[in-house]
Amino acid sequence: MFACTSTDDAATIALPPPNGGLDYQLGGAYEPTGDTTVLARDRTDTPKPGLYNICYVNGFQTQPGEGAMWLAEHSDLLLHNSDGTPVIDPEWPDEYILDTSSAEQREQLLAIVGEWIDGCAASGFQAVEIDNLDTYSRFPASLSADDAVEFARALAERAHTAGLAIGQKNAVDLVVRRGETDFDFAVVEQCNVYDECDQFTAGYDDQVYIIEYEREAFERGCTEYAGLSIVLRDVGLSVRGSPSHVYDSC
Repeated sequence: MFACTSTDDAATIALPPPNGGLDYQLGGAYEPTGDTTVLARDRTDTPKPGLYNICYVNGFQTQPGEGAMWLAEHSDLLLHNSDGTPVIDPEWPDEYILDTSSAEQREQLLAIVGEWIDGCAASGFQAVEIDNLDTYSRFPASLSADDAVEFARALAERAHTAGLAIGQKNAVDLVVRRGETDFDFAVVEQCNVYDECDQFTAGYDDQVYIIEYEREAFERGCTEYAGLSIVLRDVGLSVRGSPSHVYDSC
């Protein structure tokens, strides 16, 4: 049903079907439409049998609602300001930044994030997408692209060992380093808004899965990239039945 690729860690890894009907349900799981073939859900939710399921993992920042756990148990793995306080993402004030700046830090983080990846496989997902790969670009004084690439490669090896494909999330600047990260496909937000879709297709061909939050960008993308999976969602990714719920796909 799904295309496969060979890796050093696993004989075959199933890839998501190109141009498959896409739904992006990170705000909560609900019954997908009948034409959905590719479904993304949070790692705390369950996959949908019969579909290609992508497991969302926040691999470079803390998951919303889990900050207290990190502060209590893994504070040393968080990035800190010069005054010793943990760094918080200004765009996402409930997310702390994971410190990937050294091999030792990355190894300890891999033990934690790797367990989440293994959990995605055990739950029945076929792939993972690793969010906030581009965190380094927001904290250039402390983190680097090389840090991100090194950790991404370790996560890819963990995913492939578990039998999962792994998707690059955003971070257009790192598409050209796909050979180093060993990602299999791309999950991209608003590439039609930022005119980045061509750069992702240059690196991943038709293995690009696009989420748009503006109707005009969605419709333009459906016209210009008819061979790609594109979904229109509300920014909050609310469940069906919510007044703010928006969903369309092409």
